[in-house]
Amino acid sequence: MFNVHRVELDWGGRKLTLETGKIARQADGAVVATYGETTVIATVVAAKQPKPGVDFLPLTVNYTEKYYAAGRIPGGYFKRERGPTEKDTLTSRLIDRPIRPLFADGWRCDTQVIITVLSHDMENDPDIVAMVAASAALTLSGAPFMGPIGAARVGFSSENEYVLNPTLDEMKESKLDLVVAGTQDAVLMVESEAQELTEEIMLGAVMFGHRHFQPVIDAIISLAEKAAKEPREFAMPDTAALEKEMLGVVEGDLRKAYSIPRKAERQDAVAAVKKKAMEHFFPDGTDNPERPMQMVAGVFKDLEGKIVRWNILDTSKRIDGRDLVTVRPIVCEAPFLPRTHGSALFTRGETQAIVVATLGTSEDEQFIDALQGTYKEAFLLHYNFPPFSVGETGRVGAPGRREIGHGKLAWRAIRPILPSKDEFPYTIRVVSEITESNGSSSMATVCGTSLALMDAGVPLKRAIAGIAMGLIKEDARFAVLSDILGDEDHLGDMDFKVAGTEVGVTSLQMDIKIAGITEDIMKVALGQAKGGRMHILGEMAKALDTARAELGEHAPASNRSRFRLTRSATSSAPAAR
Repeated sequence: MFNVHRVELDWGGRKLTLETGKIARQADGAVVATYGETTVIATVVAAKQPKPGVDFLPLTVNYTEKYYAAGRIPGGYFKRERGPTEKDTLTSRLIDRPIRPLFADGWRCDTQVIITVLSHDMENDPDIVAMVAASAALTLSGAPFMGPIGAARVGFSSENEYVLNPTLDEMKESKLDLVVAGTQDAVLMVESEAQELTEEIMLGAVMFGHRHFQPVIDAIISLAEKAAKEPREFAMPDTAALEKEMLGVVEGDLRKAYSIPRKAERQDAVAAVKKKAMEHFFPDGTDNPERPMQMVAGVFKDLEGKIVRWNILDTSKRIDGRDLVTVRPIVCEAPFLPRTHGSALFTRGETQAIVVATLGTSEDEQFIDALQGTYKEAFLLHYNFPPFSVGETGRVGAPGRREIGHGKLAWRAIRPILPSKDEFPYTIRVVSEITESNGSSSMATVCGTSLALMDAGVPLKRAIAGIAMGLIKEDARFAVLSDILGDEDHLGDMDFKVAGTEVGVTSLQMDIKIAGITEDIMKVALGQAKGGRMHILGEMAKALDTARAELGEHAPASNRSRFRLTRSATSSAPAAR
């Protein structure tokens, strides 16, 4: 009845098993992965026909932790899993980021990857197992996925040694929590939290993980040789002639448009050039079946990227006229709001965040219901990205995946420099309101959070700043860009965010849009990011260079009597001023 195929390997001292052919046989690809006694199932289904009217990859990744996996019943009134938890959302993003760049260009069939945690041994975090299972299921599915990928978690012990896939207990003592994913040849994704480690240690951790997940890639290939479906027929239309013709029509105007520094004016100019191109190819406004409007618009979009990239590689000058390493002008204000516990306004170019810190008692700690059990969290960071921040209209409601992910990145960056509970027994909530965005708003959140917490009197170990780096790579030529604009992020090859103090790195996040990058490129990016971070810290220090001596010290005299905060108080909630 079952045609089961299985591969096993010893990986980091525990057995990893990948099995297909028994469960979920109607999916295009299905793999049950077990590491230790943590088990997940990953399935892949791709629609038979392209989704009409879309010019992007319609990929959805859904990761779900079932509470029965750990022998638990969910808390709350309904006693069943409802919407995705924060861990579900973050892990879905973790899986999506390295697999998305590996789909063939032009793939427009709805593709859904669903990963479910079936068993959790309370030792091995299911997220790495889920990434491996998803990679294997995609490799078997027949979809045009240019994988497989491998993934690993890397810790850094008190003996200053890297640890492969540390257990949950080992992670409590680790100076580093780094997840890395990639192919046989290159790294595609990094997500991490670190205790002010050097750039050299961080780079070493990335390469350590890359080396040690190679056996997993080999195992997936071995399984695919036995059980993979025939590749789906898929051919990209030849647009070389169309691109050549369009280049003759719009090249000069596009180059001029992408020399305009201000985002809104540049967008208007690019829109005018696009209108000119569409009028050239569709003078009477009717579609052409041989060269449909969607294809022409797609070629125009590709040309935008190429022109920006050519300019940067040929001249080392960027859209707004900066060189490769200069950070945009920074203005910091702290305090910014009169009656909050701590606040700051951080503006970098056309990116701006109002960040507010609120202090509470132990009664304000958040209860987290997780597979490992219920625990309390005393540091909360919430990130909001309203549509007006990019001059658009849009949905306003519950936070989306992007908001949750960006907030968690800032949370990871800030947490290592917070005082211990013994030093500062308050619950801390930070809210970042993004009011303008053209570049990394998550790194603006890190900078603003540092200022707002110091403004509130939280005795941080040191000030912390973050910077986003980009990459333009064509064959052997490449350029690493400091403090990228939104267009450089959109049209470039890498989003590389580094946060840290003057001592070291506290968080590193990297996403690659091409087949991967090398160790040499990462070394350049980390070194350039360190220089940018030190510059930003210097600009922040002009507004506030240390925590207020007393909680609420900067409040107007008329409001100071409203404070009931002291360094040791735990019983009374702080009063707003």
